[in-house]
Amino acid sequence: MQILLIRHGESEDDFLDEGYVGSTDLPLTEKGVLQVQKMAKRVLYEFPPELIWSSTLKRAKQAAEMLSHSTRCPVEYLDDLIEMQNTEDRLAFRKRGQEVLSFIKLKSGDFSRIAIVTHGGMITQIVESFLELPTENNIWFHTDYTGIHLLDYYQDKRIIRFSNSTSHLQGL
Repeated sequence: MQILLIRHGESEDDFLDEGYVGSTDLPLTEKGVLQVQKMAKRVLYEFPPELIWSSTLKRAKQAAEMLSHSTRCPVEYLDDLIEMQNTEDRLAFRKRGQEVLSFIKLKSGDFSRIAIVTHGGMITQIVESFLELPTENNIWFHTDYTGIHLLDYYQDKRIIRFSNSTSHLQGL
């Protein structure tokens, strides 16, 4: 099974000077909508998913709905895909990332390719879990707006096909 990990586009949250936390729930900006449109077109033509999983926060939901419209595949929403909460420590966040990846794998076993639309911090937790990295580490997997990572469970191997690809944003 292949997993496309996709970060949402630029959102209004990103322009808050004070009081921003990952659970701040504002929509995409106009630029964010354009970024998602370009990403969705690329995904449709290069690696269309059969199912999309999405965070329930507005910026990710908008991106997932636009991707769903483009690819004509359904979206399932999971609260556990939201960004790190101010009530969580790093260990709890990692545990949630591991659990959500396990749940998605279990529920997506009939599909050859799925997409997960979520947030930068959660993408790092999922990639760390995919790679079975130690919970205590100093690694971060950077993801730009609408950056795409392609993870592949191939036979008995785990393969990162590519990471943080944003070629769809050229010219924007």
